[in-house]
Amino acid sequence: MHAVVSVDGFIADPDDDVGPLFEWYFNGGAEIVDGGPFKVSEASIGYVRPMWERIGATVIGRHLFDLTNGWEGTPPAGEHIVVVTHRPRPDGWHPEASCRFVDDVGAAITVAKELAGERDVAVAAGQVGGQALALGLVDEVAMDVVPVVFGSGKRYFGSVDAQHLLEDPDVVIRGDRVLHLSYRVRHGG
Repeated sequence: MHAVVSVDGFIADPDDDVGPLFEWYFNGGAEIVDGGPFKVSEASIGYVRPMWERIGATVIGRHLFDLTNGWEGTPPAGEHIVVVTHRPRPDGWHPEASCRFVDDVGAAITVAKELAGERDVAVAAGQVGGQALALGLVDEVAMDVVPVVFGSGKRYFGSVDAQHLLEDPDVVIRGDRVLHLSYRVRHGG
């Protein structure tokens, strides 16, 4: 599970505006993907590039799909998108894209694992990520924490209503205007 997040736990404001959350993606000289728009600091590249390279499929909700138009069929990381939704694929939307529409979070994770093969499945934070965490389907929580306070908005963990224990962070990297944190999820007790 991954997202960029404010220090008070929001991935966007109430109007879906990410404000300064993504500025660190453009404040350095190191390209995450050759020829891509993302250029981060040297401190961030050693964490972000390998993480993106490990991703084979990304699970997102319909809301994020609609906001980004499914990245026009080409996600920032990985080759496959699995959208959790009760609505069908939009007519005529990028028929060549490896994008599946599934109506259940658990089924979406299963489909994403098949598509990813040996690579990782990324689950976008927010409602879908929170549901996957509640179902015990998240092994790692990765946060790129940006020094901004939103006060309200879309929560990193969505509307999770139970406590979930995480291990001590196994990654703590200070980038330029971002702190990269990664925690293993403590399963079962």
